[in-house]
Amino acid sequence: MTLSAQRSVQLPRFRTLVLSSLIAIGSLAHAQGVQPPPLNVVNLSASGFLEAPQDWLSMSLSTTREGPDAVTVQNQLKAALESALAVARASAQPQQLEVRTGQFSLYPRYTDKGKISGWQGSTELVLEGRDFARISTTAGKIQTLTMSNMGFSLSREARLKLESDVQAMAIERFKSKAGEVAKGFGFAGYSLREVAVSSADQEGRPFQPRAMAMEAKAAMSDAAVPVEPGKSTVNVTVSGSVQLK
Repeated sequence: MTLSAQRSVQLPRFRTLVLSSLIAIGSLAHAQGVQPPPLNVVNLSASGFLEAPQDWLSMSLSTTREGPDAVTVQNQLKAALESALAVARASAQPQQLEVRTGQFSLYPRYTDKGKISGWQGSTELVLEGRDFARISTTAGKIQTLTMSNMGFSLSREARLKLESDVQAMAIERFKSKAGEVAKGFGFAGYSLREVAVSSADQEGRPFQPRAMAMEAKAAMSDAAVPVEPGKSTVNVTVSGSVQLK
């Protein structure tokens, strides 16, 4: 048998072997649940947002003390904080004016040679709630601390309500867009494949007043701090994929 004759005999066997391998691979992929890439799938996203007046005020009051030893400074800070707490608690009311302590720090000061030359510390009191007038008036009555920070935001209840409304809006926009896309490509409708919902809040910029000297604070005894809230925006985005059909 010539070489060309041997090749003519082996070639059909080679094709048969390749075809059998392809069939085996296909059967294995089917048995393992491997599916072909889906057709007519479209990725979409839609957003919704709403604004609402900020109904929650947080006001921080603080002070610093210095002294030759840690005990002296700590006692001074405790006295200042206890005096402020006594004033704030007299006006406290759930959700309207809530009182809590903030940061309390105490640390040494060093000389150029690395030796302790004294101690310095600070303490903070936070007033927060929905009653802006009550909060600002109470802050004006506190004489041992000065205002260091003030910011507005949405209360938890208002934020949850707003997020629920915006989410419903974003979902309806997603469904409407999916229907329009399906119709535009000549399909009767669609089915939902995957979906993700994300939200983001955009608060108003907090007001950060300069700390006033104790003398100036005493001069404006019982004076309410002027406040003016802004608005918060809640954004919700719905993204996912749909199967056109």
